Amino acid sequence: MVPFVVQLAGEYVLEILEAIGRGLPQLAVPGSAQRRLYGEFVARNPACFARTERRVVSYWSCYYRWKYEMFEAYPGCVLLEAFRDAVVEQVGARWPRHTPRLAGGRE
Repeated sequence: MVPFVVQLAGEYVLEILEAIGRGLPQLAVPGSAQRRLYGEFVARNPACFARTERRVVSYWSCYYRWKYEMFEAYPGCVLLEAFRDAVVEQVGARWPRHTPRLAGGRE
């Protein structure tokens, strides 16, 4: 199921992004099984995650920039950051970013 959820995170339908966020409550919990599963998937599939990041940025810029002026407020970005935190926890190192820099210089 994990690969399909990550792929869906790259879709343009806002309601899908919001549903994924609601459906993954443990993704933000360090050490949780859910976080480990998503972190492992991203670590093993960096090209897939990079493509998803680019799609999220593209759809935000095209369809939602007027509603979410800052990329980091966009639900797709929130998901990407949760996936990124999960993979960083798994690999113990920074992960390449294919999205705009976040406020405060967060890498």
